[in-house]
Amino acid sequence: MTGNATGPLDLPPPPAPTRRRKRPDMIADAIRDKIMQSDLQPGERVPTEWLADEALRASRGTLREAMKILEFQGLIATRTGPGGGAFVSAVEENHALGMLNNLFVFDPPSIGDIYAVRKMIEPAIAAEAAKAGIAETAFEALRATVRLYEREPASAEEEYSQRLAELDFHAELARTSSNRLFGLIAFLMLGLLRDMTVCRQIYQQPNPGLRETGLHYQVRLLRAIRARDVDAARAIMHEHMVEAEQYMLERAAMRARPGRDDNG
Repeated sequence: MTGNATGPLDLPPPPAPTRRRKRPDMIADAIRDKIMQSDLQPGERVPTEWLADEALRASRGTLREAMKILEFQGLIATRTGPGGGAFVSAVEENHALGMLNNLFVFDPPSIGDIYAVRKMIEPAIAAEAAKAGIAETAFEALRATVRLYEREPASAEEEYSQRLAELDFHAELARTSSNRLFGLIAFLMLGLLRDMTVCRQIYQQPNPGLRETGLHYQVRLLRAIRARDVDAARAIMHEHMVEAEQYMLERAAMRARPGRDDNG
């Protein structure tokens, strides 16, 4: 741990006058910046002198609100009793992705926007997996998701589950990436596809041929990864993303048509 200054925290300047931020948000930002500047690690205590009234120039009520904000963000955890206090926490990826997904609840991106990102990110992840190789456990995890939809679905519910399993394949592949940003962006795109109403409705529409298409691409991709064929892995994933985008856009357009037939 480095830099443990005890002077007043430098609060960030107020934002543009169009929307003034609340004092607890500004205090939370100041504490977070201090944690980063001082290189505190998960499990280490936030120095109590940082949280003193004179250091923060804030009331105890404002401080409590700021600490709640940091706890909600997953950056700190508080403990009561002997040895208690505020401690730095490692933000879990699922928690961070959930908060990012919430950004789009009321203003979701278009399907085209999502696939514009997927066409850049996922071929690169596939190429990396082929070039560097992946652990046998990771390869088996990919194969396990494929096995979930090798058989014909017995019901509409099972077919829907198989569609989600196809997304799980891409999530498992993203976990193999050494580029953490690539993996996080891929997870975010997959989360949006799972959560967006229009995508759920498309996935719930029967389409027997879609399962075979997914199997075709994923079996080819597994072979390319196993063979360490970088160019083939990249090309297969890009082709898969282009075809998936076309399918999703066509289905979305059909749903938007007046007098559409949901069963068609």
